[in-house]
Amino acid sequence: MKKSAFMRRGIAVAFASIAATTSAFAQTPPKIDAGDTAWMIVATAFVLMMTIPGLALFYTGMVRKKNVLNTMAMSFVSVALVTLLWAIGGYSLAFTGDGAWIGSLDRIFLRGIEMETISPLAKTIPESLFMLYQGTFAIITVALVSGAVVDRMRFSAYLMFSVLWFFITYVPQAHWVWGGGFLQQMGVIDFAGGTVVHINAGVAALVAAYVIGVRRGYGQDNMAPYDLSMAVIGTGLLWVGWFGFNGGSALGAGGRATMAIVVTHLAACTGAAVWMALEWYQRGKPSVLGMISGAIAGLGTITPASGFVLPWHGVVIGALAGVICYYACTWLKHRLRYDDSLDVFGVHGVGGIIGTIFAGVFATAALSVTPEAAGTAGLIEGNPHQVWLQLIGVAATIAWSAVTTLIILKIVALIVPLRVSDEEERAGLDLRQHGEQIHT
Repeated sequence: MKKSAFMRRGIAVAFASIAATTSAFAQTPPKIDAGDTAWMIVATAFVLMMTIPGLALFYTGMVRKKNVLNTMAMSFVSVALVTLLWAIGGYSLAFTGDGAWIGSLDRIFLRGIEMETISPLAKTIPESLFMLYQGTFAIITVALVSGAVVDRMRFSAYLMFSVLWFFITYVPQAHWVWGGGFLQQMGVIDFAGGTVVHINAGVAALVAAYVIGVRRGYGQDNMAPYDLSMAVIGTGLLWVGWFGFNGGSALGAGGRATMAIVVTHLAACTGAAVWMALEWYQRGKPSVLGMISGAIAGLGTITPASGFVLPWHGVVIGALAGVICYYACTWLKHRLRYDDSLDVFGVHGVGGIIGTIFAGVFATAALSVTPEAAGTAGLIEGNPHQVWLQLIGVAATIAWSAVTTLIILKIVALIVPLRVSDEEERAGLDLRQHGEQIHT
């Protein structure tokens, strides 16, 4: 009897010890991981590279010689301007607080961020790194919009538009989807920016193209690109940078980051091949412009799904991007009669819509499971409700971007003309807006 009681007491002590150990482990505070931090430093550099020089070269290679420097300046100034705005208040409003619509000012001017500070949204890297990484997304989103209005938008108007659009349109969207806002609370999934970046920028580009109007001589004059080799180099830099864009959105070095990179690469390759094949079939020749457009379409379309899908899903999504974005940039653009100079809406806007919806179709729960929560399953795994949530996310993004962009453009137009004069447009924005030009 005594022996039995002793054994029971021993077992009870053992279980109590295990419970205490487990509790202590569960309560271990977040700790900066060197491997995750190293990868995120690289990913941050990659995403910054996507704007300068990636997007700058990609856009510049597709405009006319007289507007090369102006186009490059729009990407370059976006880096400087948006970085400062992000540090002043954008980061705080997007990623702190628990409001459904907007964050708080807890981190205004980066207050409270020290060397060892960790964000609750990224528990294994310094918050300063998380802040900078997310800032590179804001940079490229603002810069993307410029592609719709190159050749004709006044530089001062673009600067005013960028400041207002950043705070009014981009920051709330980032909070809704990634910072704990209402779309994230509903369960909308967007791994790396299908809504926040691509639909947001694409819809804004479409609205801006309509408001500012077509380029002088559009449909009549020769609008041939100045140097497509620059655009090809820019595409390569964007492609590599996208590994940081999507792979870095795992916020750590591991299997999910690797899988995101794999599906990103497969989608880009498929998008390029499908666009090339379609153009070859319809027009008799495969253009270099078509190949790089297809690659960017595949990259943008896989972005929201990249951390939730398997490799074969990446191929399917890339193929959809190649077909649908191709027709959006040709047939749809002709039917809607708008002059989106570099097809920001057709590639990024349409691609973002496709990718966001199909994230809800192909989402694989095993890829997103964490110690804190179960993974997200999509339609194929028996959760059709996820597709409905994705459609809500798409609709909310389109509505917000369209309405706010229109209002912002009207406000800017009250202060300064949105576009240059006919004479300035004829002479070129490089010379008339910047006092410089390419002589070679």
